[in-house]
Amino acid sequence: MTPVPLSDPARTADPARPGFAANGFSTTFKRAAAVLAATLVTATVIGPATHAEAAVTLLSQDRPTYASSLENGGTAANAAVDGNTTTRWASQPSDAQWLEVDLGFAANITQVVLRWENAYGKSFQIQTSADDLTWTNAYTTTTGPGGAQTLDVTGTGRFVRLNLTQRGTGYGYSLWEFQVYGSYVALPTSGWVLANPQVTTTASQANPPHAYFHEFQTNCSVVKDLPDDPIVFPGQPGASHMHTFMGNLSTNANSTLASLQAATSTSCLAPGDKAAYWMPTMYKGSTAVEPVGPQVIYYKTNLIDYTSVRTFPLGLRYVVNTPKTNALEFMNFPGVVEGWECGESYHNADFPLTCPAGTQVNIRLQAPSCWDGKYLDTPDHIGHMAYPVNGRCTISHPVALPMIEFKMAFPAGTDLSQIRLSSGRGYSFHYDFFNAWDPATLAAMVTHCIVGGLQCDPHGYDQEHPEKGAVLNAQYQLP
Repeated sequence: MTPVPLSDPARTADPARPGFAANGFSTTFKRAAAVLAATLVTATVIGPATHAEAAVTLLSQDRPTYASSLENGGTAANAAVDGNTTTRWASQPSDAQWLEVDLGFAANITQVVLRWENAYGKSFQIQTSADDLTWTNAYTTTTGPGGAQTLDVTGTGRFVRLNLTQRGTGYGYSLWEFQVYGSYVALPTSGWVLANPQVTTTASQANPPHAYFHEFQTNCSVVKDLPDDPIVFPGQPGASHMHTFMGNLSTNANSTLASLQAATSTSCLAPGDKAAYWMPTMYKGSTAVEPVGPQVIYYKTNLIDYTSVRTFPLGLRYVVNTPKTNALEFMNFPGVVEGWECGESYHNADFPLTCPAGTQVNIRLQAPSCWDGKYLDTPDHIGHMAYPVNGRCTISHPVALPMIEFKMAFPAGTDLSQIRLSSGRGYSFHYDFFNAWDPATLAAMVTHCIVGGLQCDPHGYDQEHPEKGAVLNAQYQLP
């Protein structure tokens, strides 16, 4: 059977796990920001009619991918599903390893293509699962030859795992591509929010002059706790686990782009930041533990071509990570920086049991920053976004956007034995973002700080480059 990829690969990358005092401001800079702001888009809600699947469709491209281990930071799991045969996933050198892709929805799997580097798997199984817990073998071999393997398989599931049991070499396992083909059993009838206009481009391969920084901060305080989630459970008050909200003061289960834009107040320093941000509430026993004061939310990029970053389209929304990950998946997730940390304790998937006096328990989690240019939301709330691979956006998600990074600090005390999240253990941490920024303000900050290669504070001012001026005035507004 010859696999037939869609002519538009982004169509098969829709669905991931559900739930989950200023200085000068130049005229030239204002013109550049205005041009960038003009690229913002609006939303139209559509049904799934545009998602008809071919009989044999590539389902795995740019889907969320997890691995048992990584050889190094340049061999991430998602490199095996990016459609690029020059990037790869590689494991640590031991026999028992696995690589898993979440297709978003249940699918009938008919074919798997493995493109091995020299370090191949001799014995392995292709497994499917509906729930990421119980696995069924769809293919088994003990005589894998390496190279390019096209395997006819029969199985149904949302999750597909390459379960590796014996190496063919003394190294770990290394895959250029892990491609899963088949057809979705059924796609949701709602949740597709089409960008209007759509953005058509190719992922930048440019190499601009090196800039160590390309970021700004938008610092926001906690607003309230509610059992609401206007992305995952829109129009359903009380349907979610408890969330801690920051940013737009009006956010609740019924929030829309229009209602967020109409709001008059935000807990962020910049009045132009009307975006909504929320995360699972932390508890110590039955008492909520809230971050105190403005929390750092970075807008930055980890792309090589930082000059290719454009502003978020109005109405873009997504969920970062899923509360259903386990500890190993969480620590290998591309957005996790150092896990939970306090004092000298780092790289924790779950909360450390104790923290030194005077410290807080911290978490940093980065969002995907490559957009498909087509949808402002998808039914799983992440399929329209993808993480870069080795500093580049991917074939099906070529549009470079700012990378949001949450840097949250919780005053949990010294004894953390009773700490939990409303969503579960520490590795269930995730957050949601709904863009409603004032377009001119966001465009100005992105142009000056990210595209300009600066390390900006919430005013859009880089203390190391005072000659560049600032974006916002003393009131955090455009002059």
